[in-house]
Order: sequence, then C-alpha cells, then structure tokens
Amino acid sequence: MDDYSECLEIARQELRLAQSALRRDIAEYPTPIAWCDEQFNHLLDQRERVHNALEALDSSHFVPTPRKLNTE
Repeated sequence: MDDYSECLEIARQELRLAQSALRRDIAEYPTPIAWCDEQFNHLLDQRERVHNALEALDSSHFVPTPRKLNTE
C-alpha cells in the first residue's frame, strides 16, 4: 500500500473512532434536552461533520483532464 492510501485509511479509522465516541456521548446525554442546549447541539453538529468527512473520503471524485495539452 502506498503512503497516500495508508493516510486515507488512518483518517477513516480516526473518524470512525470519533463517530463512535459522539454516538456514545449523544446516547448518554442527560434528559430532558432543551432545544437551546448548546452542548447537545454542538455534539449533533460534530456528528454531522464527522459523517460528512467520512462520506467525502469514501466518494470518488471526477477530475476532468484535457485530452490534449494546452500550452496557452
């Protein structure tokens, strides 16, 4: 495996660990939860950010390249 692939796999593992920790923290959060609870809302925001980062790592990106070199 090349360095690039190893780095991506490490990033995925770390994000999965963060995702698990956030799930646990959200599940164990004391109830009742007010809609304006900033700490809980922060946990939800972080969960979404981690989810989006994992999706970005797992999606393939199309990078258009010219068929002919343009020197201009």
